[in-house]
Amino acid sequence: MTNDASFGPAIHRDRLERASAEAASRDLDALLITPSPDYAYLLGYAAPALERLTCLIVAADAPPALVLPRLEEPLARHALGELANEISIVAWEETDDPIALVRTIVDGARRVGVQDQMWARFVLRLRAALDPVELVAAGPAMSALRRIKTPEEVDRLRSAASAADEAMAAIGAERLSGRTELDVAKRIRELLLDAGHDVAGFAIVASGPNSASPHHEPGDRLIERGDAIVLDIGGSRAGYASDTSRTAFVGDPDPEFVALYTVLRVAQAAACEAVKPGVACSEIDATARRIIDEAGYGEAFIHRTGHGIGLETHEEPYIVASNDEPLQPGHAFSVEPGIYVAGRWGARIEDIVVCTEDGGERLNTTSTELLIVG
Repeated sequence: MTNDASFGPAIHRDRLERASAEAASRDLDALLITPSPDYAYLLGYAAPALERLTCLIVAADAPPALVLPRLEEPLARHALGELANEISIVAWEETDDPIALVRTIVDGARRVGVQDQMWARFVLRLRAALDPVELVAAGPAMSALRRIKTPEEVDRLRSAASAADEAMAAIGAERLSGRTELDVAKRIRELLLDAGHDVAGFAIVASGPNSASPHHEPGDRLIERGDAIVLDIGGSRAGYASDTSRTAFVGDPDPEFVALYTVLRVAQAAACEAVKPGVACSEIDATARRIIDEAGYGEAFIHRTGHGIGLETHEEPYIVASNDEPLQPGHAFSVEPGIYVAGRWGARIEDIVVCTEDGGERLNTTSTELLIVG
């Protein structure tokens, strides 16, 4: 994530106030947030995660405080701008004990929420220093704030998706046979940056039998005629993530693969079409899964149908059979069923979809037809 995650002081002031209210509603006296997507969401910049403790303290009944190393203070004040005047910034020296500073600020607390991605080295020290304060996960509180995307956030997701589409279209127009997976992955990262991403986060290039491995790491395998290729790419633009998958075939596709891919395409389209407010996340998963299962490929669909997206590539809500949460306008997530036949080939189609008042909006707008490449 880049530091360009800010929407301006007014929005981040509102987010801090809502985080304080959310903590109070959950009977938490404070939230402890270390550098992470949660931190960037609240403050608008991605502080470095260091062995030196940086901790934002969002109290239920007091102004926020930011405990950080002295050497990080100039960066924080610059990034926060006028918001810095509304936060108690406590800069600690190299010989200070930052855990003791946090303890002083939350003195009298009974229950404190600890950010999900806080390093164990800090959690364990805080648990010892704050005893008998009950430490619980801050994740549910932060997810309640982040899972519904504002129109401004959707605009950033839309721009990131458009940039990923541009990169996908460009790699689909190139000759892929005779190149290694690693070479193609490197080229995709270049294309992601050329298209406007700040960070080229990942490029899965899974060819031939490797396409049956959903999270294959590109290697030295040469792409050959007759290969199916799963291309799963994404990164970050203005702090918000992109993630899209398309499947290619080198040369004339095998009829068996065409049959498999036709089923997958119908299932993915149906799942996208099923998106609307009030529909359970589990039902979106079931929509894709029923079609794939009825065609005889059920055991080859080995993962959930999707995941939420925003500041992180994977966040809530998850589009999975165990999640009966009803969709709401502002939920943004992937719809990405896949079919994988071990030792032979695999295929996946992935679009980012936003739930709106009227249904679902696909943010990825390129064709889902099988890419035929040379």
